[in-house]
Amino acid sequence: MMGLLNIGSLILGIVAWVLPAISLLSYDKTKVKKWPILSITACALALCFQIIYNYHLVKIQDWAALLDTTGAVVFASVVLLSVTVLLNAITFIKTVK
Repeated sequence: MMGLLNIGSLILGIVAWVLPAISLLSYDKTKVKKWPILSITACALALCFQIIYNYHLVKIQDWAALLDTTGAVVFASVVLLSVTVLLNAITFIKTVK
């Protein structure tokens, strides 16, 4: 059950990147105004899933798994958040013009 948090996090991360990309490629800017908010929400949920999974590892005292994966989780989280914010900022700038 807890392993599904990683899959959910991956799917939500992809959604967080795809929504602003679709918004950038869309010709009708009026229909995609809510997508940046959905993108940020998907990013936040993906990060929340990772925090919950790390909490689960602490709760079951799987210190080896925590030591092995924490560096990669931190790197992936920073990349996810940075790219999501960048894509949404570009989307915002293009839709305002």
